[in-house]
Amino acid sequence: MTQRSNATAQPRRTALAAWVGSALEYYDFFIYGTAAALVFNDLFFPEASPATGTLLALASFGVGYLARPVGAFVLGHVGDTLGRKRVLVFTVLLMGLSTVLVGCLPTYDQVGVLAPVLLVVLRLLQGFSAAGEQAGANSMSLEHAPERRRAYYTSFTLSGTQAGQILATAVFLPVAALPEEHLMTWGWRVPFWLSAFVVIAGLVIRRTLDETPVFEREVAATSTERSGIPLAALFRDHWADVLRIVVASLISGVQTIFTVYALSFAVNEVGLERTPILWVGVLANAVALAAIPLWASLADRIGRKPVFLGGSAGCAVLMFAYLWAVSAGQYALIFSIGILLFGIVYSATNGIWPAFYGEMFSTRVRLSGMAIGTQIGFALAGFAPSIAAALGSGAGGWINVAVFTAVLCALNMIAVASGRETARVPTADLGRTRSDAPAQTPAAT
Repeated sequence: MTQRSNATAQPRRTALAAWVGSALEYYDFFIYGTAAALVFNDLFFPEASPATGTLLALASFGVGYLARPVGAFVLGHVGDTLGRKRVLVFTVLLMGLSTVLVGCLPTYDQVGVLAPVLLVVLRLLQGFSAAGEQAGANSMSLEHAPERRRAYYTSFTLSGTQAGQILATAVFLPVAALPEEHLMTWGWRVPFWLSAFVVIAGLVIRRTLDETPVFEREVAATSTERSGIPLAALFRDHWADVLRIVVASLISGVQTIFTVYALSFAVNEVGLERTPILWVGVLANAVALAAIPLWASLADRIGRKPVFLGGSAGCAVLMFAYLWAVSAGQYALIFSIGILLFGIVYSATNGIWPAFYGEMFSTRVRLSGMAIGTQIGFALAGFAPSIAAALGSGAGGWINVAVFTAVLCALNMIAVASGRETARVPTADLGRTRSDAPAQTPAAT
């Protein structure tokens, strides 16, 4: 009875730790995006024209994604050789410190060009940290989860990400309502300073986690001839899956366009009030907190691919409706379509990819495979707001941006459709190849 109770408690404890840790980590990551859309153009790029300053501020948001592939290679190797827990402790520490320092930066008016240079350096450190965050938390949750509920338990990492986005946007609501003078001097710094709590809370939570049993068995079973770096095995046996995840991860462009470009478009071009548009993100993410585990539970029943493909197709269609509503200044439609798009339909993809991507790989290379595949895809999608801003300034306006989003969704659907359905594959057999077979032990199966 005690053994069964422990077997039930450990997946729940791991999922909760992944949720809380991701919420704290991605609070840090997303407050930068909000600040980039609202104030960084004036604070760090004032010499440029308003349109160019906005484009540069959004580009500084995308720069964080450049460091993600580098972080994926480094932290993926660490996680697959030294353990998932070490990666999770390191990432939350680096993210928190980098974000606090952003809030301490001097502006362009104070130190000139040094200000945007320091801003970009800290954003690169944020991106490096984020590279190992989701892959580490997803690997930890998946490897602790019961066989038939892997999608449900791994989805808590992504619902934690949504909670972090709620916190990031909610903190900016009172800040954005400050008088312009206070907002541009000290107000914008407060959300970044609050990240000091992230360092403390994240370290306390993640130091209590246990390493996953399947990883410990893999380490114990690894023979001398297979003791090389996991990256060699990853690109020898799983290169097609890494490429598939790179393309599939372009769906994250929907998120960056919704949260960064659409916010900038609404406030800086259409002239809508900051506060109502920020509330769209808060409410949509609140709905996503419930929608993500529900979609994941459905995927445990009917399979990963049907849910994933349906969510991608829905995003392609709804982005046209959402950007039209923003351009028309129709607040009721902005709220209703925004919540439907990002809170419900996009959650179908967010709820599924942690399990779908992780199940492509064996334990030996899982964290590396997920980290490298997703972070290269996320790096490409990270520049979606900048590309959207450039496309939106052309003759087609927001329609160009909606078409661009639909193309990202179509690429995702092609990649997902070409993948294996893994919902019913036992955890010990996930991603097994001929070279993996000797490492399996009776205990592992």
